[in-house]
Amino acid sequence: MKTQTKQAIGYIRVSSAQQAQEGVSLEAQQAKIEQWCLANGYELVNVFKDEGISGKRMDTRQGLQDALATIKKGNAFVFYSMSRVARSTKNMIEIGDMVAKKKGDMVSLTENIDTTTATGKMIFRLLSNLAEFERNLVGERTATVLQNKKANRQVYTNQTPYGFKAVNGRLEQVKQEVKVVAEIQQARAKGQTLQAIADNLNSRGIPTKTNKQWQPAT
Repeated sequence: MKTQTKQAIGYIRVSSAQQAQEGVSLEAQQAKIEQWCLANGYELVNVFKDEGISGKRMDTRQGLQDALATIKKGNAFVFYSMSRVARSTKNMIEIGDMVAKKKGDMVSLTENIDTTTATGKMIFRLLSNLAEFERNLVGERTATVLQNKKANRQVYTNQTPYGFKAVNGRLEQVKQEVKVVAEIQQARAKGQTLQAIADNLNSRGIPTKTNKQWQPAT
């Protein structure tokens, strides 16, 4: 009796910032998936991809949606790493549950996770939590650094804020712009709308930092 070949569905993704990083290109990810399938007796029936798309949201990645829709009973959903598939514990577990409901398996090559075993399921959830924890720490450290720079009048953004000019990596006040900022705050405190304030500045020929017209959002 002929044994039915096991089938795998691959998924690869890079964002524009990640394309230049060695080892995570679309080609490199697909090569790793192909190697795993060959070594484990799986037929790679399709590889879905999202190129130049952030992993923050699931609904904006058509490649991921198509991959999940294609998975059938007994299929292995294979990807290079969990970071290619999801950016939060919630989304990663949600994807894992979707694959499980279809009676499929999930394989992350970087984390060496295979959810066909109880141990694999446990490790999958643990690493998902750790990955999100690490991203949160990075976000907190970045926010702290920016707040510290801002408090010490150091340059903290590519665009110098209105009311200042960048001099040797530090922010120095521009007196005329500071007066405009004070005027805006006073007008707002008196109940003027943002549109009215913007219209007033434009009518007086006062430009924004980038020499554009003022808008309510400015």
